[in-house]
Formats: sequence, structure tokens, C-alpha cells
Amino acid sequence: MHDLKQLQNRFSEVSDFLLALGDEKRQAIIIALLEDPACKGLRVTELTEATNLSRPAVSHHLKILKQAKLINYRSEGTKNYYYLSHDTTEIDKLKDVLTLVSTIIATTDHSE
Repeated sequence: MHDLKQLQNRFSEVSDFLLALGDEKRQAIIIALLEDPACKGLRVTELTEATNLSRPAVSHHLKILKQAKLINYRSEGTKNYYYLSHDTTEIDKLKDVLTLVSTIIATTDHSE
């Protein structure tokens, strides 16, 4: 029998990350950042144009993505440039959860 309590704890560890990824507007921001040809980051105004979201909406979603460690930013004077984080810790945690779920499914006896 697999440790389902461990699985529950792992789901809990990645829940904020999953919420951040699950929103279509945040997905649009991630895609816009991936499409940045120079990979130097985009400003809020560029993200509003790319996503058709209002400035406050983009700022709100950037905050959530930053909390989930998906994005980071750098400041140049008064300008902030947002880019995808190179810290893959949360992505690796999610991969571990999915691997554990796959293992449980593959080893569960379905002959009831």
C-alpha cells in the first residue's frame, strides 16, 4: 500500500503553484514571457499589450506568479522588467507529485 498521506502532503506543497499555473490569464503572461525574443524581461505595459489585460490585472497576476516563484524581476531605475525564474524547485516538486501519482496508478490492483 502506498503512503497516501505522503501524497496528500505533496499535493499540499504544490497547491499554490498549481493555482498559479491554472489561471488562463496567468498562462497568457507566462506565454508572453516565453515569447520575449531578447529574454531580457517585459514591463507591465508590454504585458498589458500582449495579454489584453488591464494594468492592475497584470500587476495582480504578476504578484501571484512571483509568489509561486515562477517569475522574477529586475529594476532599472524606475522600470521593472519581469522574466521567467530559472529556479525550477516548484516545477521539480510538481514533477515528483505526478511521478508518485503515476507510480500509484501503475501499481494499484484493478481486479476488484
